[in-house]
Amino acid sequence: MIEIYLFVNPLGKNCFKLEQQLLQFIEEEYGKRSKEKMQFRFLPLVNLRTIGDVMQHNRISQKNLAARNHLFSTTYSAALDCKAAQFQGKKKGRQFLFKLQEAVGCHKIPYSSELAETLFAQVGGDIAMFKEDRQSEFVKEVFFSDQKIAREMGITKHPSAVVYNYSCEYDFGVLVEGTHTIRKIKELCKAKNDSYQIFDDSHLHTNASQFQSGNNYLYLLSN
Repeated sequence: MIEIYLFVNPLGKNCFKLEQQLLQFIEEEYGKRSKEKMQFRFLPLVNLRTIGDVMQHNRISQKNLAARNHLFSTTYSAALDCKAAQFQGKKKGRQFLFKLQEAVGCHKIPYSSELAETLFAQVGGDIAMFKEDRQSEFVKEVFFSDQKIAREMGITKHPSAVVYNYSCEYDFGVLVEGTHTIRKIKELCKAKNDSYQIFDDSHLHTNASQFQSGNNYLYLLSN
C-alpha cells in the first residue's frame, strides 16, 4: 500500500495543476484493476513562509503589510472552508478544493465566503451544514492540527508531499519538495527496496506517528 500526504495552497494555481497530475497518475497506475491500494490526503498549508512565497511569486513587495495581511486572511479563510467541506466526505472536500483553486488561482476570481458557498453547492454539499461547520471551533482545531503536523515534519512550503511506500522494507516516509514534486512522487510510488537506499543519508528528525503510520522517520528529498 502507498500513502501520500500533499500539503497545498488552497487558492494556488500550481498546486491545482499538481493535484490534477497526481490524480491522473493514481487513476492510471492504481485504478480498479490494480491490486495495490493507494491512499492520499490533501492538507491546506498556511504559514508566514507560504504567504511570503506567494507574494514573491506575484511580485508583491514583502514590505506591503496590507497585501500580506489580506493574502493571509483569504488563504486562512479558504483553508477553513476546505476543512469544513471535508466534514461532508473526502470526495466532496477534494472536489471543493479543486473548484476553489481553479476559480481563484486559475481564473482570478476574488475569494469570498459567497464564492465558497456557491462552489460547495456545485459539488452537491449541504450548505446549511457547511455554514454551521465553517463557524465552529472544531474546524479551526482540525486546521491547526494539520499545521502542527506540517511543522513537526519540517514542511514549510507548498507544494510538498510525504510518501510512504509499504512495499519497501525501510521504516520511513520520504518528503519531496520543489518543482519536480510530481515526478518524484511517481518514482517513489514505483520504487522498490534498492531504490529507497538512496535516502539513507538524508535526515529530518521527526516522529511520523501523527500520520497514523507505523513509520518513525521522515527523510527529505528536494531539488
